[in-house]
Amino acid sequence: MDLELSETQKLIQQTARDFATKELKPGAFEREDKGIYPFEELKKMAELGLMGVNIPEKFGGVEAGVVAYSLAMMEIARACASTAVSMAVTNMAAEIINHFGNEEQKQQHIPKITSGEYPAAAFALTEPHCGSDATALRTTARKTDRGWVLNGTKQFITSGEHAGVTICWARTSGQGAKGISTFLVPKGTPGLSYGPEERKMGLMASNTVSMIFEDAQLPNEALLGDENLGFSVSMVALDGGRIGVGSQAIGIAQSALDEAIFYAKERTSFGKLLAEHQAIQWMIADSATELDAAKLLVLRAANLKENGKPFTREASMAKLFATEAANRICARAVQIHGGYGYIKEYPVERYYRDCRVTTIYEGTSEIQRMVIARSLLRG
Repeated sequence: MDLELSETQKLIQQTARDFATKELKPGAFEREDKGIYPFEELKKMAELGLMGVNIPEKFGGVEAGVVAYSLAMMEIARACASTAVSMAVTNMAAEIINHFGNEEQKQQHIPKITSGEYPAAAFALTEPHCGSDATALRTTARKTDRGWVLNGTKQFITSGEHAGVTICWARTSGQGAKGISTFLVPKGTPGLSYGPEERKMGLMASNTVSMIFEDAQLPNEALLGDENLGFSVSMVALDGGRIGVGSQAIGIAQSALDEAIFYAKERTSFGKLLAEHQAIQWMIADSATELDAAKLLVLRAANLKENGKPFTREASMAKLFATEAANRICARAVQIHGGYGYIKEYPVERYYRDCRVTTIYEGTSEIQRMVIARSLLRG
């Protein structure tokens, strides 16, 4: 297995790292503290190609592949997890449209995503009564002479209020996984409104809202892919999204570990540096080891996807391990800081809060274990 990065991958990684260090990190605390959505930062990222890393050049992407996207996500998340989650969902939405859309749909939306004309794109599957059990969704899409009429509510939609286009799932017939269809919902669609912004534990600079459809009018061309076969679209999207979330968790954890090492080498206790205490050394060693293992799992899944090979199980393994390891790493970083780790003045407090949701969205850890076990038991 070749672990050496290509020149393109190195370039994307360095581009993201430079932008994250110079542009994102300095303002991360203020955006978090005041809940400022990163409009300007996302626009600059689009100009650098970071909103279409795995999108064909003809649609404004850089066509650098899934590994490059994962590496870029890690770098952005090291500086600002709120910006990283907007980047992740926007890239995922662009890939869904590119994979399942017809030429007209691709031309209409993807260049606006990759150029930053759309501040972001969104993904609307979760509803107030169902998250992991996506087949229980109740939002309906009724066929009319003029197109489709949507009714229902979507919950916890990242960048929902600012997205130029949202990929939305609704029931068109049947029950369970059967009869679910996928739609492209542009901002400004008649009958679409948004709930108040959620007050979250972390990711304060990320917009999270409910989307409310009240006889929302969509044209025939809004249908993405085949009617009644939308559930498979969501599963493909989530498989790829898990690579993004795993990468995000790694970026957050890397910053937490960096801060823990820096603090341990500065702070003294019982007459010597924290870094000289074996208890602290072991926490740092465990964190670094878990972080490297997480990177390898995520990049393996990314490489499989990039080469067109099955990657569902590997993406779930990567997401499961990376997000749970990242939570442990952030917890250790707070512990190493002692009381100061609980104070907003120190960034590990933010990393700890931002990281928590990574074990929940794009499929909880429990769902990942189900996916992995089913794959193994099927042989």
